Amino acid sequence: MNAREFERQARELCASSSIIMRVIVLTESIDHTQLRIFLTDLSFVDVYHHQISGKAAYTQIRDDRRVFGADNKKGWHWHPYEDPQRHDFTDDEITFDEFLKRVEENLSK
Repeated sequence: MNAREFERQARELCASSSIIMRVIVLTESIDHTQLRIFLTDLSFVDVYHHQISGKAAYTQIRDDRRVFGADNKKGWHWHPYEDPQRHDFTDDEITFDEFLKRVEENLSK
C-alpha cells in the first residue's frame, strides 16, 4: 500500500473513533508518512508507514514513554501494556486497524 493510501485509511479509522481528538502529519513524502494521533486520555499514538521498505510502527506514548506498541522490525510483534519493553512476536501482520482497536479497548477499561 502506498503512503498516501495508508494515510487516508488511517484518517478514516481515526474519524470513526471516539478516543481520538486530533490527527496531525509529522512527516510525509511520496513513500512514507508519519502521523501523531492525540487521544482523549492525553496520551498520543505515533504511526509510521514506509511503502518501499515495508516498515511500519505504531506506538502509544504517555509521559514521554511507550506504554503500548507494535512494529515489524525483525518480524511483527507487540509491545504489550503489561510490559512495553517486551516483544511478543506473531506470524500475522498487525494492521493499524487492529492496533487502534486494542488502544480503544484499553482506554475503555
